Amino acid sequence: MRVLITGMGGELGTRVANLLEADPEVSAIAGIDIDPPRRRLHRAEFWRVDPRDRERVADIVSTLAPTVVVHLGTYEPYARCSPTSAIARTASGTIATLQAAASTGSLEHIVVRSGIEVYGRRRGAPDVPTEDDRTDPTTPWGHSLLHAERVARDAAAAAGATVCLLRSAPFVGPHFPSPLGRLLRLPVVPVAALRDPSFSVLHQEDAAAAFVAAVKRRVDGPVNVLGGGTISASRAAVLGRRLPLMVTGPGWRPARIAAELAGAPIPAHVHELLTRGRTADGSRTGELLGITPLHRTPDVIRQLHAWTEVTYLRIAEEAA
Repeated sequence: MRVLITGMGGELGTRVANLLEADPEVSAIAGIDIDPPRRRLHRAEFWRVDPRDRERVADIVSTLAPTVVVHLGTYEPYARCSPTSAIARTASGTIATLQAAASTGSLEHIVVRSGIEVYGRRRGAPDVPTEDDRTDPTTPWGHSLLHAERVARDAAAAAGATVCLLRSAPFVGPHFPSPLGRLLRLPVVPVAALRDPSFSVLHQEDAAAAFVAAVKRRVDGPVNVLGGGTISASRAAVLGRRLPLMVTGPGWRPARIAAELAGAPIPAHVHELLTRGRTADGSRTGELLGITPLHRTPDVIRQLHAWTEVTYLRIAEEAA
């Protein structure tokens, strides 16, 4: 099994690479991303490349001729790059990587990082969608993920391969670049005044385990993956001893400006989560992936707030 991991430089991609390196069935691992891996890798090769450089991406993929592609190169707006760059990198990288992999004649399986944002929160949409419900995204991030799903399905069909679409809840965890996580760690957290809807999240370790399971089991089709339970924004703020700020209607504009100035921009999909909620039915996770997320949503939020600030040591004091 030769595995290519896009987005390997992120916290999730590096962890997935660590887990696959320990699998004797994996003969080769390679990865591409805009940043180098966050942890030490022992067997994996890495190329630092911008996914918008389609020609170079295609050359790397064709050289490896992977049998499995773990496509984590779907970039969330304001996670590691700006919304414009995130959309462009996701679209270009998805097309270049998966079309090149399909053309090698070796591709057998694709695993795509998608999200429950693809179901959207339009009026009349189910509050707890299942994998069988219609995809109808209502934010740029949701549309970007759905485009990646469609490209993956086309590439799999062309190669005669299987494709697993892992539709996860928002990733949150210590050290994980997440716009939702940054927002919840602000001293003052904006929450919807007229409605305080619930949402689910997924811990980064549970996410990594899900992707590895999807590789090993060769799951074909969509799978919702999220931590058990739900939480509201006000409750999440209180857990972290933050002050919930009730916001409604036009008040969201100054709230979003203030959050961005504080270093925690609120992209459209996070704003939608705060005002409409976001969860899904993850009851098929155990059956399809053979795993159950170990971290419930409230526990993930507690861990997020327990992540203390870095204390820097002065060299003079250290030497003394």
